[in-house]
Amino acid sequence: MRLSEWRGAAPSKEAVGPKVTAVVDPVLASFGTIDDPDCWVAWGEEPAQRYAIMVPRPSGLVMCYVRVNVPGEGPRAAAKLIRWNRVQLGELAIETQGGHRLLSFQVEALVLRGADDVADRIAAFALDLFDAVDGRPPQARGPSTSRAGRATAAKGSGATAPAAKAKT
Repeated sequence: MRLSEWRGAAPSKEAVGPKVTAVVDPVLASFGTIDDPDCWVAWGEEPAQRYAIMVPRPSGLVMCYVRVNVPGEGPRAAAKLIRWNRVQLGELAIETQGGHRLLSFQVEALVLRGADDVADRIAAFALDLFDAVDGRPPQARGPSTSRAGRATAAKGSGATAPAAKAKT
């Protein structure tokens, strides 16, 4: 998903307000990212306070950590470029139950979890990272065949890093 799509689906509008984007965008640009890069945003448990943006680049993975409101200072963003041979990736694990898929994946210290459509997006992002680490170009990935009729755009807080509870 593009950064603009993540911003549109932010669980807290303060987290992506003009003051925050004025700090985050130049930091991402300094690593050579395009204006609206493909990325993953891990909102975490307190998206109004802090979150992380992961942007794959040919040279490595840009990790941008955002603090929305540092007391007395305002928003803060810190970023680093991790070379592909140093990126730490965990297993891509999936579990199915009652027609729902639950997926988890760890990249660096962040655990991405999701169900159904969010799981599809996490899997596509994880497979792109595996490709990059192995030196392969990213593959074109569409929605899974069982979910082909569903929309893949993030809506609301369903695009979060914490596990989305599956309805049974």
